[in-house]
Amino acid sequence: RSGANIIETVAATRAALEELRTDWPESIEVTYLQDQSEQVETLLSDLEANVIAAVLLVMIVIVAALGLRSAILVGLAIPGAFLVGVTALWAMGFTMNIVVLFSLILVVGMLVDGAIVTVELADRRLQEGDDAQAAYAYAAKRMAWPIIASTATTLSVFFPLLFWTGMVGEFMKFLPITVILTLFASLFMALIFIPVLGGLIGKRQPQNAAAKRALSEAEKGDPRRIGGLTGAYVRLLEWAILRPGATALLALAMLLGSFGLYGQFGTGLSFFPSVEPEFMQVQVLARDNFSIYERDALVRRVEQRLMAYDEVATVYARSTMSAGQGSEETIGTIQLELTEWDRRRAAEAIGTDIRRDVADIAGIDVQVQTESGGPTAGKPINLQIAARNPAVQGDAVSQVLSIMEQIGGFTDVTDTLPLPGVEVSIRVNRAEAARYGADVSLLGQAVQLLTQGIAVADYRPEDADGELDIRVRFPAEERSLSELGNLRVPTSAGLVPISNFVTFEPVERTGTITRVDEKRVVTIEANVAPGLLVNDQVTALQQALDAADLPDGVSYSFAGEAQDQTEAMVFLVGAFVSAIVLMLVILVLQFNSFYQAFVVMSAIIFSVAGVLLGLIVTGRPFGVVMGGIGIIALAGIVVNNNIVLIDTYNDLRSSGMHPREAALRTGAQRLRPVLLTSITTALGLMPMVLGANLNFFTREIVFGAPSTQYWTELSSAIVGGLVVATLLTLILTPAMLMFGQKRSLQGDEATPAERPRRAWLSSLFRRKRADPQR
Repeated sequence: RSGANIIETVAATRAALEELRTDWPESIEVTYLQDQSEQVETLLSDLEANVIAAVLLVMIVIVAALGLRSAILVGLAIPGAFLVGVTALWAMGFTMNIVVLFSLILVVGMLVDGAIVTVELADRRLQEGDDAQAAYAYAAKRMAWPIIASTATTLSVFFPLLFWTGMVGEFMKFLPITVILTLFASLFMALIFIPVLGGLIGKRQPQNAAAKRALSEAEKGDPRRIGGLTGAYVRLLEWAILRPGATALLALAMLLGSFGLYGQFGTGLSFFPSVEPEFMQVQVLARDNFSIYERDALVRRVEQRLMAYDEVATVYARSTMSAGQGSEETIGTIQLELTEWDRRRAAEAIGTDIRRDVADIAGIDVQVQTESGGPTAGKPINLQIAARNPAVQGDAVSQVLSIMEQIGGFTDVTDTLPLPGVEVSIRVNRAEAARYGADVSLLGQAVQLLTQGIAVADYRPEDADGELDIRVRFPAEERSLSELGNLRVPTSAGLVPISNFVTFEPVERTGTITRVDEKRVVTIEANVAPGLLVNDQVTALQQALDAADLPDGVSYSFAGEAQDQTEAMVFLVGAFVSAIVLMLVILVLQFNSFYQAFVVMSAIIFSVAGVLLGLIVTGRPFGVVMGGIGIIALAGIVVNNNIVLIDTYNDLRSSGMHPREAALRTGAQRLRPVLLTSITTALGLMPMVLGANLNFFTREIVFGAPSTQYWTELSSAIVGGLVVATLLTLILTPAMLMFGQKRSLQGDEATPAERPRRAWLSSLFRRKRADPQR
């Protein structure tokens, strides 16, 4: 039913059948085939476990970095935002599905970004001696605009995805809706709820002498004297800001190198992730004019072969005289329900064995189709051949099929050309019919009485879902081709044999005529052999067709997955450009500087290197849908850290600090929050990158489950890009800020407050030039 929950519907149906079974004979057995509610429930439970795992992993990092008390404050942002987001989804009438649950995994790291920035700054103020209320009030006020701007940029990234249309848009629309709702809630948590609660329970955390010294040097002293990881970073940052041009060139080389590496070692382009299916469909095709009993015998032979597979749980076979949704050659379909994914081989391997094992059955062709697991249905290769002349069109189809065979890698190839055969054409001499006073429309009704019958009424029995036709036709023994010439039609002079004005001619079978945009088309469909990508096969086929000498008047176009892929690429490019424009407006309003806004936007471009490197490491192709969404989501995450860093830099500059010292001190102060926000986001997605299900309740770790196969490409793109983007934020962004300064270190005037630091820096540079080893 429309709007019904599949799990609840199946459960109610089973309960109703169990009540009825008490009145049934013992010989009646009820079996449930292809119960999709079990698959849905498994997927949802797996993702629920991963949501919990992501939250726990994020909390472990926060506790290790900020301490237990501060971690509790940050961690409260997660359930608070989840509660608001899920409640809003329920109010909007949406159900909990796999896209919503993954969206919650995706935003786990984002939800704590604002809270981390607020709590981390409040913790610094506590270490300097402020009380809890003053520290958290200052942190909330000081970081209000950076957090609002960073959240707004992330929302602007996902906002264009709300307008995604088509099947793919309907499938993925829950992701931007869930992200936007939960991020709105996280803004309230970071700026209002957590500061208020922190003022009540906040407390200065004990620190060792090294941590106190590092904090003091970062705030008021010399950041170069900090030891450990922070000190190493400060020294690297100093090298970068003194050589901004070389730093930018290294980043550019990394970007270009990543494209080269992906071109050499990447696995190509895909439309949607391939997910291990739970069901398969075997189609039995034949061209002979078999009776229903002969068809059923052939289908039964295939069915018996499939029953021998231990990896098949249930088999449902159906023989038919009509093609239905399949090819005209289809004489039967067999639905297979496979055993659990971790107890069998991959479905592709099973399909290959099925084709091989039934190849010796004469007179039939067997095709194996697996469910795509995504928004598209049918075979991935769909080529439409259009022509006005049917004979020319048939020659073109034969030529295309020959090209596909030469390329190789295509399986289960079918076309919609009419099957070879003979039809009887009834040609009416209208002049002779008028002479006898015969009505041509009555002739048509007479032929219908001999064939499919004439519908005279309809009725709806109690055990049927729809209305059924009541048809009148001749008895079965009189419905034959020989009786066609004996038909008579009523006229004013009585019944007249139709042979007086009708001739019968054998003609070539026409079959079904299909038109697209008023053009007569023949469709060629095919699957792709295991190990090959659909995009590579489509590209090879298109290049071969462009070079082929097709008959005049013949045109072709790709539909199906190729068309969906093109439409998705066009939309995602438009959505990315729209997101860039919206982010640029927000950044200019935040910084009042086009240059600083462009510095932030450049980090998005350079982060693409990390996306490509992440896909190379995981061995995944770049997915148009998932990879495209990953880059768009990554843009919002990258901008967040840059906003907080540049805002701190501007605040130090406004206090009169020299640009180079401000950049150095900004890096020292913002290192911990930037690393925390990046690590929490990456760690929350890491189980998906590894394809692991972490179930803390059953204490199981399972790799390669179908629930993770949907999201590995997207997660790999985000995590890989985030690793590179974090390095760029901490190194390249401060270096690029140096390009925007109009005055050099020696040329500009120092303010009174800045002169002691300026003199110290000048002496340092002189000593360094005198002794390059220093």
